[in-house]
Amino acid sequence: MATQIQVFTFNPFMENTYVVYDDSKECVIIDPGCYERSEQLALHNFITQNGLQVKHLLNTHCHIDHVLGNAYVMHQYGVPLEIHEIEKTQLKAVESYAPSYGFTQYQPSEASVWLQEEDVIRFGSTELRVMFTPGHAAGHVVFVCDAAGFVINGDVLFQGSIGRTDLPGGDFDTLIQSIQQKMFLLPDETVVYCGHGPSTTIGYEKRTNPFCALSR
Repeated sequence: MATQIQVFTFNPFMENTYVVYDDSKECVIIDPGCYERSEQLALHNFITQNGLQVKHLLNTHCHIDHVLGNAYVMHQYGVPLEIHEIEKTQLKAVESYAPSYGFTQYQPSEASVWLQEEDVIRFGSTELRVMFTPGHAAGHVVFVCDAAGFVINGDVLFQGSIGRTDLPGGDFDTLIQSIQQKMFLLPDETVVYCGHGPSTTIGYEKRTNPFCALSR
């Protein structure tokens, strides 16, 4: 069985949470947005029913919609949180503004592992390569599986769009640079799994994305 991906869409922001696993039954959870108990149970039931062992908890970045389930996953599966160190301040800030978004029961989390460019996350027979892609968030990273031809890209690139840059840590020029000088160097057939909405491919976005297409 090749590396597989299960996506869950959680919370009012319709955020995509990813479980990546292979035939070793080891897995990683990326950007757990599960806030409601029903969402937490949906994630837990999938992991239990498939006999998966959680080896890593990863955040592409630390905006509220991507971290709502961090504390749950850390407690439930006994894994540390791994983020880029630049996102530490962003993660800390969530606790102060979560109630204003209606998340009055938000449980804060702290990271203890710092991801850097070209780190490799290993589980089972799968490797995810860390790529530093700031612009939507100052410490944004993506996770590239070169062998299986996909990238879990958070809020960098969307089908026909890009991540917003009007939030703290955002910068439009930096984001475009990350896309053109990092993301667009991946093979055209690479599947891009997004933080919101449907997946796409690098080649499709190169040809058609109105924000950053290299050719028309």
